[in-house]
Amino acid sequence: MPRTTALRRALAAALALLAGAAVPAPEARAAAPGGRDVTAVLFQWRYDDVARECGAALGPAGYGYVQVSPPQEHIRGPQWWTSYQPVGYRIAGRLGDRASFAHMASACHRAGVKVVVDAVLNHMSAGSGTGTGGTAYTKYDYPGTYGDRDFHRCRRPISDYTSRDDVQNCELVGLADLDTGSETVRDRLARHLDDLLALGADGFRIDAAKHIPAADLAAVKARLRTPDVYWKQETIYGAGEAVRPEEYLGTGDVQEFRYARELKRVMTPGQGHLAELRTFGEARGWVPGGKASVFVDNWDTERDGSTLNRTTGPAYALANVAMLAWPYGSPDVHSGYAFTDRDAGAPGDGWTYEHRRRETAGMVGFRAAVRGAGVVRWWDDGADAVAFGRGAKGFVVINRGRGAVARTFATALPAGVYRDVLGGQRVRVGRDGRFTASVAADAALVLHVGARR
Repeated sequence: MPRTTALRRALAAALALLAGAAVPAPEARAAAPGGRDVTAVLFQWRYDDVARECGAALGPAGYGYVQVSPPQEHIRGPQWWTSYQPVGYRIAGRLGDRASFAHMASACHRAGVKVVVDAVLNHMSAGSGTGTGGTAYTKYDYPGTYGDRDFHRCRRPISDYTSRDDVQNCELVGLADLDTGSETVRDRLARHLDDLLALGADGFRIDAAKHIPAADLAAVKARLRTPDVYWKQETIYGAGEAVRPEEYLGTGDVQEFRYARELKRVMTPGQGHLAELRTFGEARGWVPGGKASVFVDNWDTERDGSTLNRTTGPAYALANVAMLAWPYGSPDVHSGYAFTDRDAGAPGDGWTYEHRRRETAGMVGFRAAVRGAGVVRWWDDGADAVAFGRGAKGFVVINRGRGAVARTFATALPAGVYRDVLGGQRVRVGRDGRFTASVAADAALVLHVGARR
């Protein structure tokens, strides 16, 4: 939950609505484990619907993980961000109860999909009221969970991101900031996460992680029954800021926000060129690829405009193709809902189903087919058309230019007839690894050894 103008507005709305010891670090998990490292982020989906989607779409497409929105009891209200203001740790939010969460985990596991839970550990609510599970609370007093002494003494909003003390001890947009240095708080957070693991969760995405000292998160993780559980952290990079993503690599992956911002820039005419994709990764000073969680957009960035989103047309689809083709980080595919009011909660319909989109789902299979293969046979036109292979396992052409690209491409693929997994056309690769094709503007062509005819 980053510091954005939208969230400051959200806080004001929420307040109006609600008026009335050293621990050894656990083993870090480097990138999403297993052969399938793509996560479908089903933002604000009900758990019963996630259960069905795992069997109907995610498993068959080859997704390794599904990320679900926070399950704990939270403040009331129709806005999406109410899920990020906990009032207790019972599973009693609008997305489903304890039984539906456990059912979802079992159903997804049967489909070969693991469950990552978005966990809110930094803070509680910004006001007082009655939670979604019927719990009465006031700010700094959450009966049966926390009392006043469990929160930091700095009880004002964060104002200076160049100050570590401000960022990690004061209140993110006015939310009651937990004292995660307290042994009592650490124990309580660990019990919450252990409960979710017992119900079938396989890992966590830690919301607002940079607002929690890295040592505090390591101490919480070390208390878990499974301390090497998959763990990725929201650590938004900001130039000149006191807290940096690299600090959190000791406990797991970090979300590399610079990747998404740069992907928008190189996909936007007049700002950059797609040929710059060739340098995406450690060469730009980003965190190591084996510890990076990458994405085209998420629920915050699609609203604040810092990344591409569903409204940006072909560039958005091609960005997902590029992310899933390029071997840096473990990709998250954001799949939410259409909205005009940026605070609006999930609709009864209007889901974008980005994870099912042909360009996206086809690339999930491509990524699995080329896993472990490096980039070979790079080609670009000096601007917005690129092509590259993934060893002898796959080849991608992405054209963000204004006109079609018609040429002969050199690959390391075995000879044969391939099916373009995005468009379905047949492509014949010769014994010399070459093929000839025309790729229209704002389109892509994708071949891999698992899609030969």
